[in-house]
Amino acid sequence: MTTPMIPEQRQQEILRMLQGAGVLSTRELTDAMRVSHMTVRRDIAALETAGLVVAVQGGVRLADRPLKEPPRDRIVRSALELPSKRAIAAAAAARVRDGSVVFLDAGTTCEAVVPHLLTRSGLTVVTNDFTTVVALAPHDHIDVIHTGGLVDHHRLSAHGPLGVAVVRQLAIDLYLMSAGTWSVPDGVTVPEADTALLKQAVLEVSHASALLADSSKFGAFERYRVARLAELDLVITDDRLPDEAADAIRAPGTEVQLVSASA
Repeated sequence: MTTPMIPEQRQQEILRMLQGAGVLSTRELTDAMRVSHMTVRRDIAALETAGLVVAVQGGVRLADRPLKEPPRDRIVRSALELPSKRAIAAAAAARVRDGSVVFLDAGTTCEAVVPHLLTRSGLTVVTNDFTTVVALAPHDHIDVIHTGGLVDHHRLSAHGPLGVAVVRQLAIDLYLMSAGTWSVPDGVTVPEADTALLKQAVLEVSHASALLADSSKFGAFERYRVARLAELDLVITDDRLPDEAADAIRAPGTEVQLVSASA
């Protein structure tokens, strides 16, 4: 007997099926997952609220690629794409060497890296993220530097010229960069100029850089460019990224690491 899926698993399965079919009927979904019509309708409603699908008469289709980044609110974003975030975070942590200085960007994917760092030795973690600071504070074998700056109450982070001034006094071994929107033509983009300036400052003082972003954010863009993907050393994303997109990112020499979205 098959173990029933929890809502998050069902919703991920709906998205996976839609990636191949584009549009599915409610009947197709109920048959495939062996759940009731009402259960499927609830899952579709949850995905539609997150902006990932659009309910149509008798079924559902994938939403058009957004031009704007995912919801700003940290609590909302923390519930999105959890399997991909965890797999990306684990792969990123494997790139961190003992004794190094690492910049952990603000965001829920970079936050997921933190548990993997707790057994490392000699680390210095620099961040503009308050949640990361709180998570690392009890672990006195890891040195933690917060950049300071203007507080973003929705993202629980800081940005702006004060943070930029701190970053420019540092030498970073590895920058683990987050992104709400990214694409081949536009690179990594953000909605606020101050956020772009801080990310660019970190990139300038870092010996190596890696973008941590799941494929659901790919193809979207915002007003301010942080960097083109060719300026980064590595992109870690999930294996739902289209092959042609991965090839385009690799073409200028950027490494692409694809992790299992179901990990």
